[in-house]
Amino acid sequence: MKRTNDRVLKDVIQELLDTYHLREKANEIKLVQQWEQLFGKTIAKYTTKMFVSNKKLFLTINSAPLRQELFYSRDKMMSRINETIEGDFIREVIIR
Repeated sequence: MKRTNDRVLKDVIQELLDTYHLREKANEIKLVQQWEQLFGKTIAKYTTKMFVSNKKLFLTINSAPLRQELFYSRDKMMSRINETIEGDFIREVIIR
């Protein structure tokens, strides 16, 4: 007997993430895990705090020269993150 409600597991998980509003948190965890691969060891070494709130990425950087350099390349960072994680995950990067 064949079941009529068979669905692909990936679709069910995506629906679950949307239903319980967990997609942003799952994407944030994926971003933290892939931070070093996206931006390199130097930037990862000086990044002390990172979190996402309302599609804004908040970064705390220990090095003032690196902070200034990243400030000027915020748009590139945002596009690289959105390309890797999901279409419209980050809309603004705030560096402290």
